[in-house]
Amino acid sequence: MDENRKEVAKRRTDQMVINEGIRKGDKVLDLGCGRGSLLELLIREKKVQGLGVDLDPAKIIHCVRKGIPVYQGDVDEALAMFEDQSFDRVILSRTVEHLNEPGRTIEEALRVGRRATVGFINHGFWINRLNYVLKGSRTVNDVYPLPWYESAPVSFFSLANFEEFCSKKNILIRQRACLDANWRNECNFFPNLFSGYVICDISK
Repeated sequence: MDENRKEVAKRRTDQMVINEGIRKGDKVLDLGCGRGSLLELLIREKKVQGLGVDLDPAKIIHCVRKGIPVYQGDVDEALAMFEDQSFDRVILSRTVEHLNEPGRTIEEALRVGRRATVGFINHGFWINRLNYVLKGSRTVNDVYPLPWYESAPVSFFSLANFEEFCSKKNILIRQRACLDANWRNECNFFPNLFSGYVICDISK
């Protein structure tokens, strides 16, 4: 399986786990929606009232062609437009690490939504740690295939970092799915060390 196919498979797993936590008819805001594949799934299977937000015009065009309601613009600017509890669920799937102020955006997401789903790469994963120890550099893989000098700024953090943030901000982690390196099976054994990807359902 080539790197692109691996990435697609991981995306599908991510989407299916998120799909399980959404109720039928929910109002869903997907921040950093990309080409709209997650919203497309949720609209088809859960009949959600969905809205996507993304900055990339090319990805917005993909959403429009699929008939997915979408807003082109900055995530933080989009959140500021909504009143408290406008949505049942706000989704940040592999979006948090690309934000300028991740903590503030998560808190805004919890103002706008009754609950939020946050999916992120666990940079406490043992291979990432080993590469820094042995090579002194970050891992390059199918998730982050480009070297640092060709990629956008990314805030690397671990499951432990995220849990510490939630504790400090009095954010409740209602459910947590820690997936192994291939994002296929749940990892319950030292997840901060052995899980490659984490999905958390949070609320105030």
